[in-house]
Order: sequence, then C-alpha cells, then structure tokens
Amino acid sequence: MCAVPFGAALARDVEVGPRPAFLIEKMADGALKDTLMACSGKPVERTLFSIGHRGAPLQFPEHTRESYSAAARMGAGIIECDVTFTSDKQLVCRHAQNDLHTTTNILGTELAAKCTQGFTPAGGDKASAECRTSDITLAEFRTLKGKMDAADASAETVGDYMNGTAPWRTDLYATAGGTVMTHAESIALIGSLGAKFTPELKAPSVEMPYDGFTQADYAQKMIDEYKAAGIPASDVWAQSFNLDDVLYWIENEPDFGRQAVYLDGRDSEDGFDPLKPDTLKPSMQELADLGVNYIAPPIWMLLTVSDGKIVASPYAVAAKEAGLRIIAWSFERSGPLNSGGGWYYQSVSDVISGDGQMYEVLDVLAEEVGINGMFSDWPATVSYYASCMGLK
Repeated sequence: MCAVPFGAALARDVEVGPRPAFLIEKMADGALKDTLMACSGKPVERTLFSIGHRGAPLQFPEHTRESYSAAARMGAGIIECDVTFTSDKQLVCRHAQNDLHTTTNILGTELAAKCTQGFTPAGGDKASAECRTSDITLAEFRTLKGKMDAADASAETVGDYMNGTAPWRTDLYATAGGTVMTHAESIALIGSLGAKFTPELKAPSVEMPYDGFTQADYAQKMIDEYKAAGIPASDVWAQSFNLDDVLYWIENEPDFGRQAVYLDGRDSEDGFDPLKPDTLKPSMQELADLGVNYIAPPIWMLLTVSDGKIVASPYAVAAKEAGLRIIAWSFERSGPLNSGGGWYYQSVSDVISGDGQMYEVLDVLAEEVGINGMFSDWPATVSYYASCMGLK
C-alpha cells in the first residue's frame, strides 16, 4: 500500500476519527442524537461551515504546517492564519506578536537572548517571559519549532516553564516540534489542501508606526500576499478585532472588504451586555451601514438560557435583523464541559454539565442563531455535524 505523506496536497477524503461518535454517545437521548447517530459510517464532506481555528490546536502545535494539514484532513473548508510581523516586517503566522515564549521553543535556543523579557523563574511572583516575533528576523523565526501553547507559571526552570500543556490536550504530535510558517507559505499550503482562507490581522505589541510601517501598511500587506498568490477575494475572509482595519479593507480593497470579518471583542468595554443590544456601540445596524457584512463574536455572546433551555441571545437576534452574517468562535477551546464550559460557555454555564452537550450547543447556534461558520480547535467535530446536517 502506498502511504500518503501527512502534509501532502489535496486531502480529498475527510477523516473525523472517533471523537464525534464519542461525543454523540454522551448525549441525552433525543431527536438530535438519533440524527447524528444515523450519519455514522457515511462519508463526511468538506464544508465552509467548519473552520480550522489556528489549524487543529486541540492536539497539534497551532499555526504550524502539521496543524493546518490536520485541519484540512478533518474537513475544515476554511483554515485560519493569525498574522503578525517580524523585526524585518515580514508576515508570519502566530496567534499574537508576543507569544513565542508559549508557542515555540525559543526559550530553549540562543534566540532567548533577544526576547523582550527573558525567563524569570517563579518565586514571590509567577514565572514569566515575553518573546515577540518583532524581536527577531524572519530568518531567525524560521529556525524555531512550534509547541503546544502553554507555560507553567510555577516553574523554576526554563524546561519546566515550557512543559505546561494542559492535561486535556496532548504533546503526542509535538515531540519533533511543529513547522512554523510565514503567511505566504500558509497561503500556498492551505490552497494545496483544498481549503480557503481566513487570516486575522493581529494587534501589534509594538508601537505603530513601526520603523515607518503603519497600521494601514500592515493591513494592506496582508491582502497583497493573497493578490500576489493569485487567490480570488471570494476565497478570503480577512478578520480583525480592530474595526478600523475592517473599514480600511472595505474602502481600499472592496473585493476583499465584502467578506471582511469584524471580530467582536467589545465584552471588555464598560456597560457591554449581549442581553441589551441597544447598549452596543456601534450598533448592529450601524455596523451594517458602514459596510460590514460579517461579525464574529465568541460563542457565549450568541446564547442565553430561557426556561432552562439554551436559546439565541438578543445580541444574536439583533445581528441577524441587521443582515449581518455570523461566525462563532471557538468550539472545543474550553476543554471538558463538566465544570460548566468556562469562558466560552459563560452565558449558559448553569445548564452545562458535560461533553455530551457540545452538539446541543452547536445545533442551537446553527439552527436557531443561524451562524454561517464555526471556528473549532478540532474541526472534525464540526465537520461531522455540518456534513450530517447538510450545511455548506
């Protein structure tokens, strides 16, 4: 039998593994469980509804070739590269400009000497470090290896600090280190895997302009790399938490701006309440009037509890009434749900008691809220549901 290389080109056959069945078995009896069980054994189709959040970081080092390849094999129709830049202003895939100390092996290399803050062991305070992509050049970045995003704040040594993976994740696929990628390399890989693109322009940790590199330059450079690769704008959902970035694309790159995604992080603002959408500034309708077509909040903003049941929140209703398309984040980011689901499920934690409710939550988001896509740390779970339900 001829073996297929792990990172090989187009993965036509979707592989979801045992996890969907594991979650379905834990569901309460009912129509949804019966429907999902009836799809067992049927081919799973790739769907744009299933979005690889940083690839497949539940088990693979995020934003690495291996993580992106795994997401594609699990049926993710869209895969995310979070975009930031190096000291020589080259775009690379990292969740934050200042996360190299938790997502790569930099502290175990000579490049640790270039970090904004080197390793400080635990003592009276927690252990800490801060290493930025802007601390190093692209050539230096390429020498790093991706690891599971984690750090042990109680560590007294660099080795222990780097070895902090949560017990519900795994280092099984990180033993050799993940292959870090430039943004341009991610475009080539994701395209070869048959998926589409959702790059997120990350907020810089350095003051802008950076050596003459303005925020507008940064936003434009990200789009330019898709144009240089010949990727049609219809295959790209550019994202940012910074509304000004989204508005820049709408005005200056209208083909890409039509699918630009406003990531909603307004929960950090005083007075924010998803149960009172009239308190949101700008309002959903004002966003639509500005030309925004997509909004992407965390799962909890879209849900609330009524009469003991999980239902769409007023936030979700207002977004739909304004004609906004909704993408939610992030499925399976919280880990096991037996303690209420943590931050991502905070609005419905009173009725969350175990992993068997994951598909119940996803079903409310898909059917009642009407989301257009779901970011997931393990895309196979969402791909199974989407294919079973005929979502595109």
